Amino acid sequence: MLENLKSDDAVLKKLVQRNLPLYFIPNVIANTIIPYFSFKNLNAVHLFKGEYCIARFLLPMALLLPFIITFDILKKTIALSEDGKTGFVLPHNFTKNKFMFKMAGINGIGTSSVILVLMILLQFSIPKDYSFNGELLSVLLGLLAGTFSIVFTLWPIKKIKELKGI
Repeated sequence: MLENLKSDDAVLKKLVQRNLPLYFIPNVIANTIIPYFSFKNLNAVHLFKGEYCIARFLLPMALLLPFIITFDILKKTIALSEDGKTGFVLPHNFTKNKFMFKMAGINGIGTSSVILVLMILLQFSIPKDYSFNGELLSVLLGLLAGTFSIVFTLWPIKKIKELKGI
């Protein structure tokens, strides 16, 4: 998706190249290490039950990470556009705060809703006392956080570029 930015979008490309590692690296590290050291028994991690279930880490991450990253990258992109550095101008009737909160909210609530539904479906499809490997889940949480960091950095830029035609 980064290569889809044209040469007149060099400022946006530079913004993405500068911010993507700042979102990706800390989120992968934190969302891998924190659950790993929080699970008391790495071989007895459950989805929803117990003091250190995976839902305590996954659901807040699925809500907050998309919201915060989307809001931050939109704020930076809109500021660059207002300074005339992006190669496109936003519409005159554009309400930036409403757009930023709406898109960040939709991304956060939508992502956490999808994750919650998938977790509930998984809960109903596994045996009653089934437990997961905490090490594997910690790594998967880190990878999911990295994926969220990439998607919710690039997607808002794509959406705001689509607004220039309005």
